[in-house]
Amino acid sequence: MFTPKIPPPDTAPTPGTSLVQPLTGLVHPPACTCHHTPNLAPAPAPTPAAPPARTAVQFTPGSLLVAAAGGTAVVLVVGTVLVSMLLATAITAASVALCAVVLRSLLSNQKGN
Repeated sequence: MFTPKIPPPDTAPTPGTSLVQPLTGLVHPPACTCHHTPNLAPAPAPTPAAPPARTAVQFTPGSLLVAAAGGTAVVLVVGTVLVSMLLATAITAASVALCAVVLRSLLSNQKGN
C-alpha cells in the first residue's frame, strides 16, 4: 500500500519518442486572394503632443511670511520636545544617584553600629 508505483521502464516515454509530434511542413494560405499593389507611400509620423504647461508656484509676501512662521513653529516645537526629554533623563539620573548615596550612607552607618 505504501510502496511507490513506478511504471515499468518499457512503457515510459524516452526523450526520442515523445507523445507530441513537432509541427513541420505547415503552409499558411495568404491573408487575402486579391491582387493589388501595396501602398508604398509612408504614412506621416504622428507629431508628439506637447506636454501640458505647468503653472509656476508664485509666493506672495503673505504666503512667505506664513511659511517662515510655520517653519519656525515646527523648529521650536521639536526643540522643546527634545530638550524636555533630555531634562527628564538628567533628572532621572540625578535622582538615581541621590538614592544610591542615601542607600550607601544608610548601609555604612548600619555596619558601624
